[in-house]
Amino acid sequence: MSKQSDLDRVFDRFEKRLPDGAARLIRRVRQPSFRWFRIPAAIILIAAGFVGFLPILGFWMIPLGLLLIAQDVPFLRRPMARMLTWLEARWEAWRGSRRQPADADGASKRDDRPH
Repeated sequence: MSKQSDLDRVFDRFEKRLPDGAARLIRRVRQPSFRWFRIPAAIILIAAGFVGFLPILGFWMIPLGLLLIAQDVPFLRRPMARMLTWLEARWEAWRGSRRQPADADGASKRDDRPH
């Protein structure tokens, strides 16, 4: 299996979880004809991410820029696919830890008393 298909598989999984509008946007941006948009947008996001301490701009821009440019830079595809897979696993673990089990009455076992 090629590195491109690893990244494509991860993106496909994410697209299925997104609302229709967001999924369509990602699908469109991933098309080869949108390379003219991806590369400049990725460079801007990465550069702006380095000044993430400023308001509005943030360090979150660096991974987003890397994801965009990974579509066109072969050596970034596998690390980005691994990063997305790792983030997905961490997200699921976090969401699972936030769910509180219910007792027999259906009430949550969370302690709501003020501390």
